[in-house]
Amino acid sequence: MLDTNLKTQLKTYLQNLKRPVELVVSADDSPKAQELLGLAKDIDSLSTHISLTQTQGVRTPSMTVRNPSEATAISFAGLPMGHEFTSLILALLHSGGHPIKLADDVIEQIRALPGQYQFETYVSLSCQTCPEVVQALNMMAAINPNITNVMIDGSLFQDEVNERNIMAVPSVYLNGEPFSVGAISVQEILNKLDVNAAGRQAEQISQKEAFDVLVIGGGPAGASAAIYAARKGLRTGIVADKFGGQVAETVGIENFISVKSTEGSKLVANLEAHVHDYDVDIMDNQRALSLKSGELFELTLESGAQVRSKTVLIATGARWREMNVPGEKEYRGSGVAYCPHCDGPLFKGKRVAVIGGGNSGIEAAIDLANIVEHVTVLEFDVKLRADEVLQRKAASMGNIDIITQAMTTEVTGDGKRVNGLNYTDRATGESHHVELAGIFVQIGLIPNAEWLTDTLELNGRGEVVVDNKGETSIAGVFAAGDVTNSAYKQIIIAMGSGATASLGAFDYLIRNEVPQAEQAA
Repeated sequence: MLDTNLKTQLKTYLQNLKRPVELVVSADDSPKAQELLGLAKDIDSLSTHISLTQTQGVRTPSMTVRNPSEATAISFAGLPMGHEFTSLILALLHSGGHPIKLADDVIEQIRALPGQYQFETYVSLSCQTCPEVVQALNMMAAINPNITNVMIDGSLFQDEVNERNIMAVPSVYLNGEPFSVGAISVQEILNKLDVNAAGRQAEQISQKEAFDVLVIGGGPAGASAAIYAARKGLRTGIVADKFGGQVAETVGIENFISVKSTEGSKLVANLEAHVHDYDVDIMDNQRALSLKSGELFELTLESGAQVRSKTVLIATGARWREMNVPGEKEYRGSGVAYCPHCDGPLFKGKRVAVIGGGNSGIEAAIDLANIVEHVTVLEFDVKLRADEVLQRKAASMGNIDIITQAMTTEVTGDGKRVNGLNYTDRATGESHHVELAGIFVQIGLIPNAEWLTDTLELNGRGEVVVDNKGETSIAGVFAAGDVTNSAYKQIIIAMGSGATASLGAFDYLIRNEVPQAEQAA
């Protein structure tokens, strides 16, 4: 199952095991089950701490990683390869006593949770976001024996996916009931399970001393800004909903200078690790609500916490633009999707549409065409806006139809899931209906700046207006990345603008702060 190089690497990792780990495999004669059994045998051969047994499980094929001394259980229904192979390795290490990279107070909070928690996490192996959720729940399961998690490959267990009407991943169920859809962190999970957790966290944040630089946002711009500020010796904090932003949902990155090719999830992990190398106070799972000026800037968070700082650097990025047509919100997660890489495998063999004819739209259509039966691309303009090379590739595929001058007017469904869409031909005014199982929206981005409407100068597109130092219309408030009026929205540009704005904040501080000796005089 595993090639020689991968076995060598895995054997090195497994040397970190400190206690026995059991692999319990449920397999039949199907090809996937035999692949899983082969994988388990390969892992078993690489460490004396690992033992392998076979049994008939609830799902086949499946493999459970058990710590017999602590009675913890982490399961994988399907073959945990692709992006989920890392989840399997971490499950082995954590079950075998390798330290879990969570704060001590978070580990104790997980260990103290009362009750039984049986999580089921439906994923697609091509999903960039899914491993983060799987690994978060797996860490919790490795800490507390009353918590279990099973990763379920939705493409392999289609009956369950259809029965539960799952049309977006990651989809998490808790004790048989829907728990969450999309990205969710350990702290967010704890906030949902422990009703007092968010309040305690908000109180702790409010008690922090004022920062020199407070960065709002954890994407490429925010990470770059925090690193540059910390390197200047400034007291630096980051408030972020989650690390990575849009980058976490990006599959292939091939224009990041000096790195020939990487993936969004890897870049996000590297960004976060780099920030952790510096003395930066990271306050995650927090969203900004309002900003007030005064002797110190005061940022109020949705949690109720208040953070004070001498300067503020806004790097809240952007999000996918919605169609804003009837049915879109009703069927979001039930056929309306925004990440073809994550949710595409759930539509295997079905007919789908892509809304938008730019690069992201045509790239999505090409990717989906390899999975689904047929793709219809609807573009509002008279022609596609994607690069010529992408247009040629799409035209060469036999299952992509492109309709221009198409204005989507409604998403239709049966009350549970999407069954089609209506559009108007802008050239003739005629209305048409297309029968579909899924709709992937790829029509650009909206800056996450609505909360600043009455605070800072925004342009007509809702972007924060900045000068060549990244400073906004309020002295001492800076901004960087996709939330600003930058000419181009690219990862490398966001990082550069984060550095620029951070240096701008440093320059502002040294020009406006009164030295301590002068204050004493």
